[in-house]
Amino acid sequence: MRAFLALEDGTVFEGRAFGAEGETSGEVVFNTSLTGYQEALTDPSYCGQILTMTYPLVGNYGVNPDDTESSSVQVKGLLIRELSPLVSNFRSTEDLHHYLKRQNVLGMEGFDTRALVRKLRIKGSLRGVLSTTCNSATELVTKAKAIPTMTGQDLVREVTPKHSSHWNEGLNHPLTNYLQARNAKHKVVAVDFGMKRNILKCLTQVGCEVTVVPGTSTAAEILALKPEGVFLSNGPGDPAAVTYAVETIKGLVGKVPVFGICLGHQLLSLALGAKTFKLKFGHRGSNQPVRNENTGRVEITCQNHGFAVEKTSLPQGVEVSHLNLNDNTVEGIRHQALKAFSVQYHPEASAGPHDSSYLFEDFVLLMETGKMTQKV
Repeated sequence: MRAFLALEDGTVFEGRAFGAEGETSGEVVFNTSLTGYQEALTDPSYCGQILTMTYPLVGNYGVNPDDTESSSVQVKGLLIRELSPLVSNFRSTEDLHHYLKRQNVLGMEGFDTRALVRKLRIKGSLRGVLSTTCNSATELVTKAKAIPTMTGQDLVREVTPKHSSHWNEGLNHPLTNYLQARNAKHKVVAVDFGMKRNILKCLTQVGCEVTVVPGTSTAAEILALKPEGVFLSNGPGDPAAVTYAVETIKGLVGKVPVFGICLGHQLLSLALGAKTFKLKFGHRGSNQPVRNENTGRVEITCQNHGFAVEKTSLPQGVEVSHLNLNDNTVEGIRHQALKAFSVQYHPEASAGPHDSSYLFEDFVLLMETGKMTQKV
């Protein structure tokens, strides 16, 4: 079956459909990872987006229940150069085509993804429509132009849980046991703006007793749980639009140690008085170099974000702890007096390197001693 991708600038790509049938729309973005397509597909931070994988062959190791980052596929659609007809991996339980079909997510293969990615790099992320039911270029481009832009969208409400819950599963697979297991001793509240499961596993692994609360929770509700520390998760959309979360964080900083990742980093920065802006095409991949400004060490990181913190807007008392070596954007901050720190990238290594997993141990150290380490 034929499929069509139409972009807001009038460009139309034709390819072969796989997965579900129908029509979907969203911001078209790309990820440069060679592996980890299942982790990306199920990452809630991709809510509202159509994902392009730059690696040409996708699906060759299938999918499995252990590598999902949420309860379902979160992307609006998947664009790849070639879908592997063969699946070869001892952990695989299903092929990618049937997985997406079961999840009712559209996919398209058999077209020049290099041309698409080049366009996105030159023009920036574009709104697009992916369809197996309409072959009218004019109609599809018109629909693409009518899609709301990512700027100003609060997508957290679409992915945050409705109720609180407890999490107690650590890194129980030998292939992912890169943090030393500790007994649970620190009560942590994790604010879920669209959190990846591996973050929860890492927190549990280093000795946190985790209570997960919705991203709409107030500071009073969180403090009533008497946490020793608060974690701010990743999530989708424009951080400046999630005003209720910013107000919540303002009520938390200075009262309890705070650690944030990705959207949590942006929201913490906003709560401290900084500003955010939309990147041209974002950082998405598992090979992004970041320099730790306190140690000088370069870490290879996994990233997925379309917004960043404006460095010049950071108020007094906030230090830049990590810097992106590709474009010098802010990748981490810390506030010594308020016992708060955050990073823009994903130290939970899913999918990606283990270079930054020490951040979870530093969070524990901050709760135990009340002091920031030189590693953060």
